[in-house]
Amino acid sequence: QVQLVESGGGLVQAGGSLRLSCAASGRTFRSYAVGWFRQAPGREREFVAAISWSGNTEYADSVKGRFTISRDKNKNTVYLQMNSLKPEDPAVYYCAPVPSPFARVQVSPEVYAYWGQGPQVTVSS
Repeated sequence: QVQLVESGGGLVQAGGSLRLSCAASGRTFRSYAVGWFRQAPGREREFVAAISWSGNTEYADSVKGRFTISRDKNKNTVYLQMNSLKPEDPAVYYCAPVPSPFARVQVSPEVYAYWGQGPQVTVSS
């Protein structure tokens, strides 16, 4: 069973940057698309970004041009570089692999079965 360990959350001023990491154990990420999602209090979990097993990326409109998803297959880790953070970005951020290898990127959180613990990202204005 896959276990996900996320890190990199914290408090940053508006306009600042953070990098989140999502490391997998128990199963390699190598052949799986991985998504980042976020959930603010009182809101639904929403898609942020995803990267396919081959490296293709997809972003929510709200983060395009500011966030970058990448992966290091040797380290079995997926990253989310977040720049120009805005007051509307604070949330708990989660990563998750799609259920099947070589499957396409999915933007619906219902598709995903395994989630990390979710680091908190806080942005001060």
